[in-house]
Amino acid sequence: MHRTVWLPQLARTLGVQLSQEPASRLIRRTALDQWKLLLLATACNLGRAVLEAASLATVFLAVDLLGQGSGGQVNWQTKPLISGLPALVAWLEGLAPTRLFVGLILLAVALKLVQALLQFLNSVSVGWFTARCNHRIRGLIHSRITALSFACASGYRVGDLTEQAGAAPGTVQTEIQATNNLFSQVVMGLTYLAVLISLSPWLLLAAALIALVVVLLQKQLLPRIRRTADRLTAVSVVISSRLTETIQGLRLLHSLGWLEAADANFQDQLGEQEAAQHRQALLLAVLAPISELLPLLAIAVIAIVSVLAFGTRASGVLPSLVVFVLALQRLNMALSGIAGSYTSLSANAANLERLNDFLRSEDKQFRRLGGVPFAGLRHGIRLEGVGLRYGSDRPWVLRGIDLEIHRGRTVALVGASGAGKSSIADLLAGLYEPTEGRILIDGVDLRELDLASWQRRLGVVSQDTFLFNATLAENIGFGCLGANRKAIAAAAARAQAAGFIEELPEGYDTLIGERGYRLSGGQRQRISLARAFLRDPELLILDEATSALDSASERLVQQAIEAFEREHTVLVIAHRLSTIVKADQILVLDRGQVLERGIHAELFARGGGYARAWAQQAETGGQETRREFK
Repeated sequence: MHRTVWLPQLARTLGVQLSQEPASRLIRRTALDQWKLLLLATACNLGRAVLEAASLATVFLAVDLLGQGSGGQVNWQTKPLISGLPALVAWLEGLAPTRLFVGLILLAVALKLVQALLQFLNSVSVGWFTARCNHRIRGLIHSRITALSFACASGYRVGDLTEQAGAAPGTVQTEIQATNNLFSQVVMGLTYLAVLISLSPWLLLAAALIALVVVLLQKQLLPRIRRTADRLTAVSVVISSRLTETIQGLRLLHSLGWLEAADANFQDQLGEQEAAQHRQALLLAVLAPISELLPLLAIAVIAIVSVLAFGTRASGVLPSLVVFVLALQRLNMALSGIAGSYTSLSANAANLERLNDFLRSEDKQFRRLGGVPFAGLRHGIRLEGVGLRYGSDRPWVLRGIDLEIHRGRTVALVGASGAGKSSIADLLAGLYEPTEGRILIDGVDLRELDLASWQRRLGVVSQDTFLFNATLAENIGFGCLGANRKAIAAAAARAQAAGFIEELPEGYDTLIGERGYRLSGGQRQRISLARAFLRDPELLILDEATSALDSASERLVQQAIEAFEREHTVLVIAHRLSTIVKADQILVLDRGQVLERGIHAELFARGGGYARAWAQQAETGGQETRREFK
């Protein structure tokens, strides 16, 4: 019965090359590249096993010699551990007892020193192999995140991806080290088992009983450990995600006075994690004390049986008894090590499965690679019957959109929130692909273009600006390799950002903090606009680019945008209609469809939704109204 419990797991672990899971395949490929390290680790384990057997034989000989007294003679041919080695027997018979005893002690010390060296080499080789796997796993996680399509990646919470990137190397490290320990303990256990069999097959029954008890305990505990590990992993992921969201949303939490509630919710999650950890610690702690108690009981039974069976002749079996007890104790340690490694693998199974689930490709969408390189916009962009929805079971966000953007022209999109304006911008930026219809760039379907070469020629300024925790110069120059300080300063001046930058003590070398929190909303938006200007894009997408600016700054930035528009192709998304009156074409959207199109004068003259919205904004002093097109 016990074979069905741990032998399949042992076979699975030692035969990791049989697994087709992504993490196992990666470990296997790394193992093939680092075969010298693995060969060294294996050789060290086998060498330690051989030396352990030799050291037990040495102890056996020393104890037997000591029991004979200074003048006693030892019949080496009857000794179980060496009787099959006639050359060794002949050599021992030719040595004086005192000299032999000292030599055996020194030999035992030397064997232990060599074993310690082999253990050191094994630990180093496994550690180096683990470091290589961690390097590849962490790199693979980062590559996988960046390789996912935006639609797929946006389905994950930031905390999930952060936790995955942080936990994956530890998961692989645990798997490798537990596997190495398991292999090492199995080899050592087989060595002790061979010694025990050579000494007394009958007394070996004690060792079998110990193994049976340990296996039965494992059979009861491991399913519970696995279930608790699954729960603990799930709670840890939630905690990591919640912590990330709290840090990112500090401004919102402060604004809403929701800090105490957020902290209370986080504390509840920590309490759930603590309860799961308590249960896991309890389950993991059961085996160790029992495993330590069993050999003491076995030793006591063996000693009592030996005295009862041999009486005063018990001293004659003293060497065998001492070595047997020593080997039995070492075997128990090996069995405990096997149980511990197996427990670690079971506890790590939930993390490994989560890693494999993230690395699997079957249920994921990846960024499109290859295609026709984009060299530059010559004629224009055309959307033909474009429709979009974010899932087969989701409603249509866009339907039947026809739009033409000629090179060097400005097209504006207006409409109520949720009308589909930003969805068109996302389609043009290549973040999503149309569910129906097509987008043509100079007559070439965007799906046939090299996506990266197209995106590198875009400039996008959105309402939700993102800045890195770096200097102002690095943020403006991000994405423009080789941009010098003069070009960065010129772009900042064009975006009306140079004034506040030059007033800072460190100027363009000022660190702006995580997500640019040291800057005001208007300053962050101007930095984002300067970044877009520096790219000199073929298509500039402005999604509420002036929404966070005060009136004075907005007028200055609007003048800069209008000067930029005269030389570039621009798509503008705006709620403030006063900012797009000079657009070459204005589209009024509602519920994913185009209601009106034309220039400002034409739309105003029609007296439709655009004209009503213009009149309403004029009455409210140009303030944004999100319901003006309904």
